[in-house]
Amino acid sequence: QVQLVESGGGLVQADGSLRLSCAASGRTFSSYAMGWFRQAPGKEREFVGCISWSGSNTYYGDSVKGRFTISRDNAKNTVYLQMNSLKPEDTAVYYCAARSTQYLYRWGPNEPDYWGQGTQVTVSS
Repeated sequence: QVQLVESGGGLVQADGSLRLSCAASGRTFSSYAMGWFRQAPGKEREFVGCISWSGSNTYYGDSVKGRFTISRDNAKNTVYLQMNSLKPEDTAVYYCAARSTQYLYRWGPNEPDYWGQGTQVTVSS
């Protein structure tokens, strides 16, 4: 069992930056690939990116590639989402996810094994 708690959301102006954190419980954190999704009102949950269990490999969705960076610290059981050059269309609830897999690609919203509760990110124009 893995429990995930996101933090770091808030209100930021366009072109600004924000870093989200996701703290995981459980001693098997390092065995899971971790991902981030987001969901805007009235829209489907969208894949943002994912990172391998070791942190050495990442994969990003096209809409955030070059602006967002995922990293992890297995000693702290934490995964991060650094968001730069934010746009109003990045406004959404951001969710952390864990998946027992070695494969990094555009995960579907039904593929993660565990989810966090989400944190709101609002980007003003």
